[in-house]
Amino acid sequence: MIKKNKLIFMMILSISMIFLAACGGSSNSEEASTNNKADKNVIKIGYQKGNTLNILKENKLLEEALESEGYKIEWKMFVHGGALLEGLYSGAIDFGHAADGSAIFAQASGKPLVYVGADAPNPEGVGLMVLKESGITSIAELKGKKIGVLKGGNHHYLAILALESAGLTADDVQWVYPEDAAQGRAIFETKQVDALASYDPFFASVETELDVLTLTEGENYNYPNRTFYFATPDFYENHLDLVKEILATIDESDKWANENKGEVAKLISQALGIDEAVITKQVERRTFGASGITQEIIDAQQRQADKYFEVDLIPAKLDVSKDMPMK
Repeated sequence: MIKKNKLIFMMILSISMIFLAACGGSSNSEEASTNNKADKNVIKIGYQKGNTLNILKENKLLEEALESEGYKIEWKMFVHGGALLEGLYSGAIDFGHAADGSAIFAQASGKPLVYVGADAPNPEGVGLMVLKESGITSIAELKGKKIGVLKGGNHHYLAILALESAGLTADDVQWVYPEDAAQGRAIFETKQVDALASYDPFFASVETELDVLTLTEGENYNYPNRTFYFATPDFYENHLDLVKEILATIDESDKWANENKGEVAKLISQALGIDEAVITKQVERRTFGASGITQEIIDAQQRQADKYFEVDLIPAKLDVSKDMPMK
């Protein structure tokens, strides 16, 4: 009798364990499903210090626009455009903002990306400078000198165009490539290079805090200096309406920025811990705005890619339009 009762108890225990295991599996499956669903509702956006996406992050307009649709925004900061685009290829972000030169390098190496929009021209946001104490007063005097640039950056392109306008070529100077804008300033300030090309807000910082002469002041060399918005091919193909909504919100944020430049300078200064005078200089000299891709924008990007091939910055000729849909 005892053996029979023990056998019945063991059978009940086994059935209970199977039932509990099944319930546990169902719970884990539901939890995983919930997590996957939550991940799909998170949009990962990459930005750089002081750019339009940085402004959008601080004013929260995108969160307000997408909250009713169940989306959350995850912001990730990158030190420069090349690093941001690496984040795009790796899937760390879905959408981001980087300069024209970074995109050309990415396309030249076959990286997957889609240009989905562009900023308004900002030729004032890049420049080529020398220390006043150097005695250099013209671009022509840079022949044989050392120029610091981030390789292939928008300011690198500006410097090449400036040299050509003075009858020089890219081979007439020695290029020095720092790892980032901060190191570029350091080698310039310590006179390891004779000139520095840079981009805002770092360009504005050097102009504000050091005694410099900007050799490219007032010149744009037919270079619009547009930065671009990018998406992964998957995000673009599967969420085109969302991409358009993000761009529309960026443009709304940009219009707000144009009308509230003092507030923008204060907002970005506090967010980044950069002197407000520096951010004010950057903000005051540009017009904000975002648009889709047009033929004019493609043509300007193509000229830049052709120049990069001409001066051996990229290994082969490139058709930029293949990743620049006009929609």
